[in-house]
Amino acid sequence: MPDVAITQDLEFIGQAVFDALNALELDDLFAGKVVAIHPNDTAATPGNINGVTHADTLQAVVRYIKRFSPRHIVVSGGSGASQTEDVFRYTGMMQVIREEGVEFFDHNRAPFREITLEFGPQRQVMVNPRILEYDSVVSLAQLKLHETATVTLSMKNIAMSFPAADYYGHPRGSGEIHANDFFGDMHEFIVAMMQRFPPHLAIIVGHPAMIGTGPLAGIPVETGLVIASRDFVAADAVGAQLFGFNMQGVRHIFEAHRRGFGEGRLSAMRFPRMSLSAAIEAFTRLAYAQEAVWA
Repeated sequence: MPDVAITQDLEFIGQAVFDALNALELDDLFAGKVVAIHPNDTAATPGNINGVTHADTLQAVVRYIKRFSPRHIVVSGGSGASQTEDVFRYTGMMQVIREEGVEFFDHNRAPFREITLEFGPQRQVMVNPRILEYDSVVSLAQLKLHETATVTLSMKNIAMSFPAADYYGHPRGSGEIHANDFFGDMHEFIVAMMQRFPPHLAIIVGHPAMIGTGPLAGIPVETGLVIASRDFVAADAVGAQLFGFNMQGVRHIFEAHRRGFGEGRLSAMRFPRMSLSAAIEAFTRLAYAQEAVWA
C-alpha cells in the first residue's frame, strides 16, 4: 500500500515540498547515491514560464536531497520544444543550479544510444547514455492537463523528455531530423518508457497548476499543492483525480497499473498528510472558485 503525501502552502512552495517529502522514507534513494532530478522544462519564453517547473520548486527539492549526503546531484534537463538551457535560464533554475553547486546536464545532446522498448508505437528510442548511469531518478513534474495525454504528471515528464530532441528534432514530434512515432499512441509510448525508465520518486507540484488545456496554452492557477510518492503510478492517479479523472480516465495511468508498474487504485493508498478529499476541495476552490469533492 503506497504512501502518497499531499501538502499545501500558498506562501512558500518549498515548505510544502519539505512537508510532503518528510512523510516518506527516502534515505535509501539518496544516501551515497547519484541522484538525478528532472524538472518539467517543456518550453518557456522570457515572458511566460507558466508551463514549467519554477526555480523555488527546484531549489527546495535540491536542498531536501542534500540532507541525505548523496554522492552527486544532477539536474537532468531535456526540453521538448525549446532549448533546454534557455528554459533553465528564463525560469531561474540555472541560477539555482549554480547557487546550490549541483550539476546541470542536457540529455538532449549527443552522444546517442539506441534503447529497445518491449511494446508501444516506437520500439527503438535514441537517448543520451548518461541517463542510464543515475542511481535514483526524481520526476519533478507540474500539475497540468494535456491535450493529448489527458494529464502531464510524473510519468509523461520522464517518458517524453528522455528521447533526445537533438536527434529527433525540436519539438520531438516533428521528426524533422529523424522520424518517430511517439505521438502515434502517446499513452502506450509513455507506459513503455516507464517500463524501461521508471522514476524512483514522483513529485508533482501545482506551482502553478494548469487547467483548461495543456501542456502550455492553458490557464495557470496557483494552488500551492504538492503530491509526492515513491510509487509514480499512485502519484499520477492522485494528480489526475484532482482534475476529476479516475484511473481508467487516463489510459497511460490505467495501463501502467494494469501492467503492475504501480498502484492506481485510490482505495489501496495511504495519505499521511492531507486527505484526498481535502486536496480536491483545496484544488477546486482555487481552480474553479467552487469547492467540490468527487473522491
